[in-house]
Amino acid sequence: MIGVYHRKFNDIPALVVVDSEKEKEALPVVAYSHGFTSAKEHNLPLAYLLAEKGYRVVLPDSKYHGEREVDISAIKKQISFWDIVMLNVHELKEIKDILDQEGLVLDERFGLAGTSMGGITTSAALTQYPWIKAAAVLMGSPKITTYAKTLVDSFRKLGDLPVTEEMIDQLFEDLKKYDLSRQADKLSNRPLLFWHGENDSVVPFDHSYTFYDQAKQLYNNQDNIKFLKESNRDHKVSRYAILETVRWFDTHL
Repeated sequence: MIGVYHRKFNDIPALVVVDSEKEKEALPVVAYSHGFTSAKEHNLPLAYLLAEKGYRVVLPDSKYHGEREVDISAIKKQISFWDIVMLNVHELKEIKDILDQEGLVLDERFGLAGTSMGGITTSAALTQYPWIKAAAVLMGSPKITTYAKTLVDSFRKLGDLPVTEEMIDQLFEDLKKYDLSRQADKLSNRPLLFWHGENDSVVPFDHSYTFYDQAKQLYNNQDNIKFLKESNRDHKVSRYAILETVRWFDTHL
């Protein structure tokens, strides 16, 4: 039987989805990061399918999301988008460290995936942590500095930004550290799957596709990097994407 367990990793609320008979055993782990304005529970279908394959799946809530939601304005949450992404990356290490201390990660097999903001988080985390053994980016951008500038420009068109130009410049500088498109060599042939709908109007399709087209040149084993695209698909993950993500980890982790 697949169990869904609520727990906290320090102050990070999460769901852990795992075969209840193996809850205390070391297993390969997949952490899955949700999208902006979403929450951990929204990814339970994918987590269930991975747990059936023998994985321990960790679904954390990001800051200002799910159990961590607070009464702030929509614009405040939007302005905090990149701070949330960078905090997600930091908190992923907290989760990994606790699971390691508890002896719950089998043979250092730790994977990461995410949707939209979670896919952006995944790309960013790959620049920081060589212990991520396999990853999947679903409708996320590995070109986070470029995407951040696009979002700032769109906010400017709506009116005055509630931040200074100095703060914006500092944000762009901070994001360079996490920008996978600027340091694709850090992938080091690790298995990486991209899925993106061609009609996505939220996160540009071409960000992930053009990155993939360049990054695959760095791979000795072309089976370790894959791009799946769906025509007539907007910013919504399909069942096909979910099944392919499960298949990816089942093959590479």
